[in-house]
Amino acid sequence: MSQIKANKKTFIRWKVYIDRARMYIGYIQFLMIAFVLLEAYEDTTFGRLIYDNLLISTPIIFVVFIIGSLIIGRIDTLLGFREEELRNSSTSNPVMRELLTKIDELTEEVKGLKDRK
Repeated sequence: MSQIKANKKTFIRWKVYIDRARMYIGYIQFLMIAFVLLEAYEDTTFGRLIYDNLLISTPIIFVVFIIGSLIIGRIDTLLGFREEELRNSSTSNPVMRELLTKIDELTEEVKGLKDRK
């Protein structure tokens, strides 16, 4: 453990790992909340139907979760939220801003060369 370099890049890499793990933990939490909600309805007709057929209802709930997630993700993409989020993220990224500045400079140079001809 004493061989680990504690510099800025290492902490950023760790943060990315933690953020990715948090995303996966969120999936698990969502499923747990769904089962807690179902447990609240355990004494209803719908709850008894699910709990009496747990071997069938668990995979069905999982498939519905996956399909629902895909539909929500597709709607998110169709509405353009993801693209706007990436655009905002990339404009706040100093490396990307530098690249865009250099591309603009190169574009101006190419236009200047075309105008000279």
